Amino acid sequence: MMTRSQQGRTHRLTRPSIAIAAAVAVTAGVVAAAPDAKTAEPTPKLGLVAASTSVTLDSWKEDPGVYLDLGTYLTSENGAFELKVTRKSYKDPVVAQQILRNGKKTTAKALPAGLVKDFSGLPDFAKIAITDAAGKTVLSKTEAFCPNNASGRIRPDAPANSKYPQSCPVNPFTLGSVWGVESGWASNTYAGYYSDPVQLAAGTYTAKISVTKKYRDLFGIANKPQTVKVVVRERSWEDEGEGGGEGLAAEPRSAAPKSGASAASASGHEGHGGHGGHAGHAGHGQVADAPAAPSAHAGHGAPARPEAPATRTTGAAPTFNVGHGPYPPAPPALPWALKKESLQRQAFSAAKVGDRAGQTDGSRQAPGATPNAKRPTGKATVPDVPKPDLRSLPAYGITVSDGYEDVPGKDYLAFSANVWNAGPAKLVVDGFRSPGKELMDAYQYFYDADGKQVGYTPTGTMEWDPRPGHEHWHFTDFASYRLLKADKKETVRSGKEAFCLANTDAVDYTVKNANWHPDNTDLSTACGQENSISVREVLDVGSGDTYTQDLPGQSFDITDLPNGTYYIQVLANPENRLKETNHNNNSALRKVVLGGKKGARTVKVPAHHLVNAN
Repeated sequence: MMTRSQQGRTHRLTRPSIAIAAAVAVTAGVVAAAPDAKTAEPTPKLGLVAASTSVTLDSWKEDPGVYLDLGTYLTSENGAFELKVTRKSYKDPVVAQQILRNGKKTTAKALPAGLVKDFSGLPDFAKIAITDAAGKTVLSKTEAFCPNNASGRIRPDAPANSKYPQSCPVNPFTLGSVWGVESGWASNTYAGYYSDPVQLAAGTYTAKISVTKKYRDLFGIANKPQTVKVVVRERSWEDEGEGGGEGLAAEPRSAAPKSGASAASASGHEGHGGHGGHAGHAGHGQVADAPAAPSAHAGHGAPARPEAPATRTTGAAPTFNVGHGPYPPAPPALPWALKKESLQRQAFSAAKVGDRAGQTDGSRQAPGATPNAKRPTGKATVPDVPKPDLRSLPAYGITVSDGYEDVPGKDYLAFSANVWNAGPAKLVVDGFRSPGKELMDAYQYFYDADGKQVGYTPTGTMEWDPRPGHEHWHFTDFASYRLLKADKKETVRSGKEAFCLANTDAVDYTVKNANWHPDNTDLSTACGQENSISVREVLDVGSGDTYTQDLPGQSFDITDLPNGTYYIQVLANPENRLKETNHNNNSALRKVVLGGKKGARTVKVPAHHLVNAN
């Protein structure tokens, strides 16, 4: 079983990417300076460039396979390349528009129906052909492209920061996303998490990378393939451990993170227990083989990501940058935990983890928000200003498990759940502790259009959860999970009703006031420590908080339930403690069909309209 802290581990060795600085040098001669504003074309000019003429990729004896991070980038000049991807409901298909901005004028160009089927990027965007030293083609494949991939500037007068989100969401119930390459910037075409390794023997190859014809025609991209020399070298974890290699192991085992943080809850919301394939709060749920953690919030409990370069001294799960280090905010939607990772593999990949120029691997985490210096005074008021709108997504990642060694002989129904904020205001809750008391008093704050705090109201309590994989402050009564019978009457309730709030998933970045760069993406920074005197927990507009429910007592005990049809209900704000704009959209149902026999129960999960994800 995976804890939150174990959830964020990635399913592959992190390969160092080509630095954007190299891309700048390469592209300086091939990308024209930005045209004069008076003669600017109404559409961005896109191009494919290679940051380097050669790359070295590793294949590990213990787990052969090469990840094709070839250092190619899509550049955008003459304006930003921006796509808006949405669906009206789960009964409707995903559609995409290109957003064109010309001064104050903004237009939307509909892209062909069926071009995109989900929110993870443009499918079959890049074509890769690899030949060996004899000129024989040994590999030909296409890869999807997320415009929000690791990126950087290609000219010094480009905007200092990109306004676009830092990943493409993979939650199956995502409703809206924005993808983009800032003007004067370039985005890595490598599919990263969404790409499988390929089998290439040690040796020298030539890779030819191009944009496929349908996208060249659609976006006016010149047909200029890039050629990159590829050197594949074989390495061994055993050799590295003995100091015989370049030392991917030594640094992570001895060096503390730049932030100075020690090993702690590795994942941020690595999981309120995430499930394979999606991010969430890793600790509220399943855990990978390894005792470390990570997400996206790998899912309060999904398989974990590689551990950070920190010495294991505390006995707690390993950590990455927990918000105190040099990295900018992490993408809450990034899948921090897709597949299980061995401890040894994590150790050898740790030295190179971290989102930075030219590399996106999901280990970067955003800082937590700082609570007010003092608890509120004066009369509590709920002013007439914008408030959050909490909504539930249908359950997903649904599985049957036993009670492990904790509760032998039991059958449990485990699942992932997400409550998100449709806005137009963020949810801000502070907890304040009176010395010696176990619970914090919680308060919800309200803000005017200028961001000034104009009111507050008491809203329950926060409690310390000492269990491994949690070890942070939970806001009580944020959500409730119930298993309903076919007649939709309650039959079983999950024991999980207290939560550490964090922005693990980008659910809909097209809603009003959506924050594309939220803080509070990391449990280890968002939810305090045992000796905290106060804590601030935030759920930003457009983002949701994913928890998985696979711990006995939190998931549903189905040991003695008869086979048949049931509904998993995810209910936000069950006691209406939080003030929000609409209390009528807080419930979401997901149909499941239980079968099998005691000790070998099964679950079938019908598609939820057009979303066929269990």
